[in-house]
Formats: sequence, structure tokens, C-alpha cells
Amino acid sequence: MTAMTAMTDYLQAVFDMLGPGEERYADPAAWLRLEEELGRTLPADYKQIVDAYAPVQINGHLTLSHPNSDWWNLGEEIRSISEVWADSKWESCITGADDDPRVFCQLPQLSFGTTEGLIPIAATDQGAAVFVAPWVHEFPYGVVVQGSEGDWVGHPMTFAEWLYRYLIGEEMAGWDSKAFYPGPVWLEYPPAGPGQPTHEAYGPDRGM
Repeated sequence: MTAMTAMTDYLQAVFDMLGPGEERYADPAAWLRLEEELGRTLPADYKQIVDAYAPVQINGHLTLSHPNSDWWNLGEEIRSISEVWADSKWESCITGADDDPRVFCQLPQLSFGTTEGLIPIAATDQGAAVFVAPWVHEFPYGVVVQGSEGDWVGHPMTFAEWLYRYLIGEEMAGWDSKAFYPGPVWLEYPPAGPGQPTHEAYGPDRGM
């Protein structure tokens, strides 16, 4: 199976699991502006998922933001979160080459929000941070996670595959991070502006 086929399969599997997206903020120009600022493109499957659903909180834990929304704006979050990470002691929990993002991302030094570094693309309310990196274990545009315990993990896969595995309850957001909820996936959409309500939706029955 080719990498492209695998990506397409997992992307469709995510769409099947989450149901029809609302595409409230989909706009190619917003992505172009953000990518120009970052000096790099973001993975196509990630952008398709974000365009379909974000800003959204999935199953009460995982948050996705959008570059074209005022609330939960992806560009603003990338900038602010990257500044926090740049000033953090991110290396404090590294024990060796296996859990060192500089090693599995093939980077001489780690940076955040930069052309060659880690871009924060999602987060959980349990304390995990999700990034995309140019290379993860020699896989292009792979996913890097620092879990709530400070542990670093590199996932050599597309974001769509990572999200699919996360939603079926695999340990994808750091040590002891399994969070499987049987039944339809719960989607919580934040207000589009002041005075507007939060609203909820559910994906189709998953047979789980």
C-alpha cells in the first residue's frame, strides 16, 4: 500500500467517523496567509479535516482551531503556543535517543513555529500537545506529541491516521493517554461570536 493510498484511506475513515462537516470557515486564502507566515505548507489531510470541522472540541478533549476564525484562531495559537514552548524546559523529560524529538525529527536543535521546527496543530485538555514536523522517523509531515507527563513520542504517520487511531482509543497522546468513548463521536462547536451559543453534534453510529 502506498503512502498516498494510506493517507486517503485514513482521511476518509475520519470523515466517515465524524460525519458531515459544517465547513463554517473553509477558505484557501486563510491557509495561504498562514503558510506564508510560517514559511512552509501544512499537511493537506490536516487542512481538510480542519476546514470541515474546526474550530471544534472532539469527544470533550481534543481541540482543533481554524486560521479563518476569530475564536480559536489557529494562526494566533501557533504564534502564542510556540513562544511558550520556546521558553519552556521541553527537554527536561528526555531520557535518551528514543524519546528525543531532535533525534527522531532529524533536527540539530528544536524550535517551535518555524520553517524547520515543530508546528503546534492541536491540543488536549488533558495536557498533551500535538505538533507536525517536517520529518518523524524519516516519515514526511509526521506527528509529534508531548504527553501530559512530559514524554515525547514521534508518530511516523499522517495526521488523519493519528486522529483515527486516537478516536478508536489507541494511546496516541502520550503515556497512559487512551481515551476511548464508545458510540458516536461528540463534536462541540464554540460560539461564532459574542452572545452566540455553543452547539453540539454527533457523528454516525460507529458500531463500537
